[in-house]
Amino acid sequence: MHSYGYRANGVLSLSLTILALLCTVASLSGGILNLPPPSAQVEVVNINWFQKHRSGNDEVSLTLNISANLESLFTWNTKQIFVFLAAEYETPKNSLNQVSIWDGIIPSIEQAKFRINTINKYRLADQVRLLFSTISATNGPRSIKPL
Repeated sequence: MHSYGYRANGVLSLSLTILALLCTVASLSGGILNLPPPSAQVEVVNINWFQKHRSGNDEVSLTLNISANLESLFTWNTKQIFVFLAAEYETPKNSLNQVSIWDGIIPSIEQAKFRINTINKYRLADQVRLLFSTISATNGPRSIKPL
């Protein structure tokens, strides 16, 4: 006759084997689907205003058209997706400036394909009064990356 220790060991071993098998199947199921990669396009529609503060900061407001198809990011185990938009620009003082100007939460696959017209949600500002000359020379930020 087997003791309680042997029986507990058998039940625990079987339980852990089944759990490992389920975890393997779950992790493999996400990569099997060949869905198209997510896509996003951003267009600067208008530069609304420039503002020079007495403190030495430049600030700009932009109107943006943002369209994206993020449906392929949703799988059986995705609850929501956080997305943000970053603007990059150069100044003589800093070779690379990156500023988050918009973000959002996509709560479901039904809302993962969208097109919005909005202004920047967060300030696009530079501390040394170089943003005005940078945007005036290039007619907008160097690039706006949907991430």
